[in-house]
Amino acid sequence: MAEQTEQQAAPSPKAIATASAFVREHGGSARAVVENLGRAGARIVLIGEDGAFGDVLVPDVPTGTALVEAVEGLTAHEWDADTVAALKIGPAHRRRMAGPRAR
Repeated sequence: MAEQTEQQAAPSPKAIATASAFVREHGGSARAVVENLGRAGARIVLIGEDGAFGDVLVPDVPTGTALVEAVEGLTAHEWDADTVAALKIGPAHRRRMAGPRAR
């Protein structure tokens, strides 16, 4: 049973490649916040040095934690004031997040 848990916590090569590319493209390091999505899995929100953000979806929180540990330059964070302040969201993205009613 322990072997199955270890396999579930191993992030896919695609998830590692996606997070690694984000870190490279956005300053060489990034913050990562692992969010539980319930049955849907987990979302790792990535915030680059330049304030850009992206995400990676994985099957569960342990896999998300393993992904953060596997990617060089990626550090685990919570949604604290410093992490929120690191985000730089432009007006176009804000309109897109607000949906069709805001347009």
